[in-house]
Amino acid sequence: MKFTPETYRLADEPMKPFIDPEEIWETINNTKPTKERVREVIAKSLAKNRLNLEETAVLVNTTDPELVEEILQGARTLKENVYGNRIVLFAPLYIGNSCTNNCTYCGFRTSNKEAIRTTLSDEEIVHEVEALEDNGQKRLILVYGEHPRYSPEYIAHTVKIVYGVKKNNGEIRRVNINAAPMDIEGFRTVKESGIGTYQVFQETYHPEAYSKYHLGGKKRDYDWRLTSLDRAQEAGLDDVGIGVLFGLYDWRYEVLSLVRHTNHLEACYNVGPHTISFPRIQDASSIDVSKDYLVSDETFVKLVAILRLAVPYTGLILTARESAAVRRHVLQFGVSQIDGGTKIELGAYAASKNEEQNLTREQFLINDNRSLSEIIEELVENEYIPSFCTACYRLGRTGEHFMEFSVPGFIKRFCTPNAVLTLSEYLMDYATPEVQKKGWKLIDKTLNELNGHGNPDEIRSRIEKIKKGDRDLYY
Repeated sequence: MKFTPETYRLADEPMKPFIDPEEIWETINNTKPTKERVREVIAKSLAKNRLNLEETAVLVNTTDPELVEEILQGARTLKENVYGNRIVLFAPLYIGNSCTNNCTYCGFRTSNKEAIRTTLSDEEIVHEVEALEDNGQKRLILVYGEHPRYSPEYIAHTVKIVYGVKKNNGEIRRVNINAAPMDIEGFRTVKESGIGTYQVFQETYHPEAYSKYHLGGKKRDYDWRLTSLDRAQEAGLDDVGIGVLFGLYDWRYEVLSLVRHTNHLEACYNVGPHTISFPRIQDASSIDVSKDYLVSDETFVKLVAILRLAVPYTGLILTARESAAVRRHVLQFGVSQIDGGTKIELGAYAASKNEEQNLTREQFLINDNRSLSEIIEELVENEYIPSFCTACYRLGRTGEHFMEFSVPGFIKRFCTPNAVLTLSEYLMDYATPEVQKKGWKLIDKTLNELNGHGNPDEIRSRIEKIKKGDRDLYY
């Protein structure tokens, strides 16, 4: 049988939605972890195999401290085996916060009369991008409220503006999108502007909880949102990102739903999401959310590790919603991307605003206000390679093609050398002398430890070209 976007079939069962709350809760409630079973599941993941719902539930239901530590260690090991020590960096750029939705957890909700609404002009977008390039950013995610003025044509227009901004050695090489779900033609329009990943977060996969939090606007339509990335795939946009806002419903249900959504996309389109995001709810202007489902730091660490084990080749994004201390700790359990130097007030990058956040102008509270340079210095000190690499996207290694490279483990041949080259650019163009010293030391150590992944002499040759002024060298 051929899969369709809205449904899937279990053997000898009738058609049903691919997110089935009854199935998910039955899996959680009927799965009893044993020491042997937990270790079997971890071993399957370390063999770089994606987990199914039952196997994910084994890890979710594990509470024995010794076994939880084995889950965490498994996630550490898998991250090292698949991603090495690189961390991809990006920044969010809010284009407009007009919104017709009324989501109780969001500062942009249409009923929030305290919110100051802004949409950047083309000139303001240029100034924002120039400021981001001055700090060394190469990868952005553009964020839009859900409003008719942010049409596919408008989004495509703003993407082209961003790509056109070049200042000194600065340029934006990858633009991702976080915006409203679209129809197939809308996704095609945005794809043609040259975007990378298109993110649509379900927020919560539980239909009843979803209706409780989404009181008005197009976003109230659970099914339209749930099937949005199927429409993206039908439009040829095979680089998509999913996510959950943890704190709206039971975290165990949401973790299994993320795995189910991943499995659905792979079953229907032979490629899962490029990224999974897992933000926790934070304070925002005029929000109304109970504290029944808030996720503790301890549980947050565990769920990130479980996601890493469940989907070995999917990027995991940890945002500045979390504090520097939490990010520092969670990074080791499977995270592959973080934002740095984040400002979410519209126009704040160009204005160089560093004062306390004004929640009437922002979507939510961020808790890591460090500059990009501070984050890069800490990453280097901890022997992570900060990466601005965009090579796979620009060479067409996305979707099924990315899976062809990444699933066998070959992607490491490209990613570590490319991370080193983009770090070399940053050191030459933006780093302080102290960070330069630390960075070159880490690069030398990394090249000495490549162990067959890439040609160290060839990489060093390219680094010398970068030192002489060449830019944008990649494998």
